[in-house]
Amino acid sequence: MSDEGENPGGTLSDEAIDWLVRLSSGHATSSDRFAFKRWRERSAMHEAAAAEAEALLRDVAATRQASGLRSRAEMQSIASLPHRVGRRTVFAGITAAAASVAVVAVGPNLQDHLSGLYADYATAIGERKRIALDDGSTVTLNTATALSVDYSGHERRIALYGGEASFEVAKDPNRPFIVTAGNAQARAVGTAFVLQRNAMCERVVVTEGTVEVTVGKAAAVRLEVGQALALGEVEGQKVLSVDVDVVTAWQRGKLIFNRRSLQSVVAELERYRRGRIVIANEDLKALQVTGVFDLDDPDRLLRTLAETSKARVTYLPLLTIIR
Repeated sequence: MSDEGENPGGTLSDEAIDWLVRLSSGHATSSDRFAFKRWRERSAMHEAAAAEAEALLRDVAATRQASGLRSRAEMQSIASLPHRVGRRTVFAGITAAAASVAVVAVGPNLQDHLSGLYADYATAIGERKRIALDDGSTVTLNTATALSVDYSGHERRIALYGGEASFEVAKDPNRPFIVTAGNAQARAVGTAFVLQRNAMCERVVVTEGTVEVTVGKAAAVRLEVGQALALGEVEGQKVLSVDVDVVTAWQRGKLIFNRRSLQSVVAELERYRRGRIVIANEDLKALQVTGVFDLDDPDRLLRTLAETSKARVTYLPLLTIIR
């Protein structure tokens, strides 16, 4: 970049972001700051681009601050909770869980996060874990997931606080297997299913056998293999068909996208890595993405995007900008 901040191949928005990245790198000089001042004074359009880029970074800073305050509030809440006997994992972060053959995704509230701090099992961002339960069932936790197990003589109950988990349920006609997520519950009939609960959606997807889903006081909805139901108000909602191989790809360490918008892909990718991803170019949000990507290298998708399109990817601490 010259002292005028020229970028002939890019837009003013690109140049403004380049300037701010340079000025926030810790290596900027007084000459750099003066050159940026001259750049933004060149026209009203230059000034508008600079203001837009600054607003973007302010929003990110505000998000980080709010996240920090929320984390401190949750940790204070832990100190005030009574001790619970048994094996408990303190889970400080975004929580998630899912059950096998049915997938449920829901938007957790603050109470759910606090409950997640008291979970029996949890995974960190980007972590996956397979757990054998006492009854012979197994549960595989996806990224940022938390759940608790409560078995009794008449039922097997799992509380999903957030995230995604896959359940393979051992048959026991005398003790139904029930996974709750908020005011919804999925009851397996000797089966496997995936339950997803996060800020993006609430849904149950059945991958094997049959699952009965109940939301609040509404009548139960029976789902078969390859069917999904978004949670919330069941009335008026449709049972959808899904590709089970795609839904369960994370269990094989993969993410599969078939003509998905980049905006949707980024929202999914953010679940597996720390920090935010911001698409600063409106035209790129609708870009269709198709491919199979490795969950152990989530940034490979971003590198592929930069290699195969005109998109530019800039990495900052806890922030990635696509433009």
